[in-house]
Order: sequence, then C-alpha cells, then structure tokens
Amino acid sequence: MDTASAAGSFETLVAAIQAADLVDVLKGSGPFTVFAPTDDAFAKLPEGTVDDLLKPENKEKLQSILTYHVVPGKVMAEDAVNLTSAKTVNGKDFKITQSGNDLMIDNAKVIKTDIMTSNGVIHVIDHVIMP
Repeated sequence: MDTASAAGSFETLVAAIQAADLVDVLKGSGPFTVFAPTDDAFAKLPEGTVDDLLKPENKEKLQSILTYHVVPGKVMAEDAVNLTSAKTVNGKDFKITQSGNDLMIDNAKVIKTDIMTSNGVIHVIDHVIMP
C-alpha cells in the first residue's frame, strides 16, 4: 500500500483499496504479489464504472475485483513466465500467457515487474482484470 501510494500513478487503485476496506489486509505481513493497474488502466474502463464501484453499496463487488489482482506469496517475473495460471486471493484463477515478449495476465499486459515491497512484490499492468 505504501509503495503504491508513493508511486503517484496508482491514485485510483489506492482509493479503491480504501473504499473496499482492504488497506489493513494489503499492509499485512504477506507475502503478496499484486498485479497493480495504473490510473490509466482504470481510465480504460467504461465511463462511470470506477465511480459506481466506489459506492458503499458496491463494496463486495469492488473487493472481489481488487482481490482478483492479488496472489498469495511472492511471484517474481522470472517465475511468472513459467506459469499458465495463478490462484488469486479472491479464490479464482487468472490466466498467465506470453504474447511475443509480453507477459499477459488475462487481457492485461505487464508493463513493469518486480517492484519490491516490505511484504511482497508489485507488477504493474495496463488494464483492470475482472474475475
């Protein structure tokens, strides 16, 4: 959480984590691997989607989406390229594929890898992935 907050390009993600009451979970001891969508990734969603998800009545849906971006344990990029899927904190699996030199998580391209945090690692993705 602190690393994402400090980076400056994850304001929407940080706001969503706060709205979903997941701050304490993600600040926990972990380790976690977070596939973090940038603000630009959230901007690609249909207009009004983010505002709708941030409403208190949509908290469970928002939690489901956000926990779909988190994998228990520390998965470095060099290990992820050898996987075909990963079980997320939300309980569902996402697909991991390679398209040329790009590592894909469902329909999102990993654009930056292996950002070390005190409780895991962050990989930056260019789309919000949906469970």
